[in-house]
Amino acid sequence: MSSLNLKGIYKVYPSGVVAVTDFNLDIEDKEFIVFVGPSGCGKSTTLRMIAGLEAISAGELYIDGLLVNDIAPKDRDIAMVFQNYALYPHMTVYDNMAFGLKLRKMPKAEIDARVREAARILGIEMYLSRKPSALSGGQRQRVALGRAIVREPKVFLLDEPLSNLDAKLRAQMRTEITKLHDRLATTFIYVTHDQVEAMTMGTRIVVMKDGFMQQVDEPLNLYDYPINQFVAGFIGTPQMNFFDAVLTGTKNKVYVEFGEDKVLLPKEKVALICNLDEYLNTGKPVIFGIRPENIKADPAVISANKESVISVNVEFIEGLGAETLLYCKTKDIIESDDIIEVKSNLTAKVENRTFAKAGDTIELALDLSRCHLFDKETEITIVARTEDGKAELEAMQAARVEEERIKAEERAAKEAEEAAKLAAKLEKKNAMLKKFGFAKKSAPAEEVVEEVVEEPKDEE
Repeated sequence: MSSLNLKGIYKVYPSGVVAVTDFNLDIEDKEFIVFVGPSGCGKSTTLRMIAGLEAISAGELYIDGLLVNDIAPKDRDIAMVFQNYALYPHMTVYDNMAFGLKLRKMPKAEIDARVREAARILGIEMYLSRKPSALSGGQRQRVALGRAIVREPKVFLLDEPLSNLDAKLRAQMRTEITKLHDRLATTFIYVTHDQVEAMTMGTRIVVMKDGFMQQVDEPLNLYDYPINQFVAGFIGTPQMNFFDAVLTGTKNKVYVEFGEDKVLLPKEKVALICNLDEYLNTGKPVIFGIRPENIKADPAVISANKESVISVNVEFIEGLGAETLLYCKTKDIIESDDIIEVKSNLTAKVENRTFAKAGDTIELALDLSRCHLFDKETEITIVARTEDGKAELEAMQAARVEEERIKAEERAAKEAEEAAKLAAKLEKKNAMLKKFGFAKKSAPAEEVVEEVVEEPKDEE
């Protein structure tokens, strides 16, 4: 067994920087968990806390039910593969892989058996007598993996292990690591900023931003049901298209209006919108999202879906062989007089035989059964996965609104406190000036908060 439980984990550095906030996650035995997010989101820091290389500021970490906060890294029975491989340059591949076992004073016969078995699994048997300088990047990466495999740990930790490889080798190594996980049948925790790696390798994905967990789910659920605008934009290539929009019409016919365009939502999608009355015909803004692959240029699809068709101007085209990317401007951007230069605001991934050319004005059909709607203020989705999930989503929206209200009150209270302190300083200064015969007329109350006053030094 090699399950992990992270409960309320925080990482705060001495400088006051909060790298990870309230991280809660249960990892089951034999899972392949991927931490994904932009640089600086806290994913590597979380991995290093699991490894014991970073101290946990608050919270509890359990491995197989044992609290390991104060247990040394060498006693946690885990193995970590680093981004830069961290091989010993003066040792052969064999010695690099065997070194950790030798430190544990394992019998030579068992060390030899483990090293050769790991080399066979990774296909590096012929390199055992070489030194790292005589290996390619991919071969060094496999040696680093082999050094972890021979340990037979409870948990494998991999910190962006493929980031130094070329595109072809990365694709090959993704497959190898996935096969390795299936073969070893143990728990893997993998950190990457590449959402393609996350989608193709993980049984579950943890999306992080600014030290906070955004969503934990299976890859396809993250793609189909992103919990907020950040997850929607981060998962998927090219990125999802987003537009400021409002909902209009009736409960039987709900339209999304964005810019100069207006499209009709399917009834099945409307039925899943939470608190529809708050958005319908109220002018309350939403974010309308549609993935490039859910936009069609096929004339047959366009003619059959007139109420989901928009007109765009094609700026430029990228032919990728199997498909074509169209970078377009919507009607409101094209006709705007006050905008001198605007980049394309819509990307469509269409059939590779499209006849559109740069400069053409064409029609595109949106697959609105696959569209997404987010609250403009909270950025949380307003479309539930199922009818049963609407109540949970509405509660989440209400909690987020309450959280924002509390933060606004705290900001207002802090500003009022700072203004009161400033006014008190000014009053103290005026009292001191008056005491020494330099009377000064008090400033109006509304000007006090604008003036920065230096407190006079005490008389010696």
